[in-house]
Amino acid sequence: MIKDWNKVYIEPEFHEQGVDCYKLSGTDFLNEYYIVSEAETRKLMNHPEIVGYEVYDSLLTATSQMLCHLKKKDRISKANILSILRGALNYPLEESCYKEHIQVHDISFISSERVFENEEMTGLAIKYSKLAVVPGSTLMIGDIIASGETFANCLKYVIDCYIQKGARLRNILFFTIGANKGIELLERLTEEIRQTWPDFEGFIAVYYEGIFSCYEEGDKGVSGINRANIDFIWRNGIISPAFRRRTLSLQNALFEKCTIYDGGARRYEISEHIHEVLEFWNGIYERAAIIDKTKLLEEKLGHEPGISFDDWVESCHYRKLDPHENRLLYEQEQSFIRSIENVTLKEISQQRIEEFSTALKKYMI
Repeated sequence: MIKDWNKVYIEPEFHEQGVDCYKLSGTDFLNEYYIVSEAETRKLMNHPEIVGYEVYDSLLTATSQMLCHLKKKDRISKANILSILRGALNYPLEESCYKEHIQVHDISFISSERVFENEEMTGLAIKYSKLAVVPGSTLMIGDIIASGETFANCLKYVIDCYIQKGARLRNILFFTIGANKGIELLERLTEEIRQTWPDFEGFIAVYYEGIFSCYEEGDKGVSGINRANIDFIWRNGIISPAFRRRTLSLQNALFEKCTIYDGGARRYEISEHIHEVLEFWNGIYERAAIIDKTKLLEEKLGHEPGISFDDWVESCHYRKLDPHENRLLYEQEQSFIRSIENVTLKEISQQRIEEFSTALKKYMI
């Protein structure tokens, strides 16, 4: 767990062009951490029916607006985009730079893929790299980060290349749909990098819709289906108010297996993505009678359903946000809880199977 995580809170950074941005405060971070929220990213992360190019397109507005903000703050210089192949290609960094008139000096590519044995990840393999070393640059990266092993593996490879060339980076701008373990990782990496480059400015990490958490090793969740270090949930995370509001306006989105699922499969191997989603909901359907719905709801919300308003504010890390808006959101959550009291998990799973199969029927093999 991140040091003093309970003391951390979010505070508004900007609201522009339909994008809400919050900055993490409350403890002494070495890096800057932001959460951005926008209608299309909320749609993406609530509806696994969104696949293919639309996954990429959903991130464009939020990414562009964040780059615009950072450009105004003079935080970007000589942009060098690093694409970690497959999942990272979902992130519209080059197009967003173009839209915001940020010159891209170069684009680098690296391949780091998970190695699985018996459905358990056993390691990582870098199979391809084409790196451009740009001294004094801002390295831009977009990637989904769960445990952070893939990201750390790639970044250390890149840093070594810079050191071998006698060059250094000014800072690293990282866009992610990711978990809170990423913060621990980035703080540690900054300490390590500054041993070689004392004037390294650190990471600017931008999380879409929230800083989530992962199921821990050996924890398959209340449903008994989830995967450790892969599936994202709200528990122990910080969720943007707008994303919480939108999710709670839907009956079933909160109960999805993962907030994002496998980003690479969702974009490029759609039939594989369909299989994962349907496998989950069929599993819920088959196990519905033995799953404790109240405990499942607590797991998904990240706190007890009957939590007091004051405790809810602290649990959500919203203490610096507008009290009136907090109250409305809290009441919406309580209303959501009441609305599903008489809805069974079997009914929810059956509905999701039908909706998902209908929406993506043309991709099913």
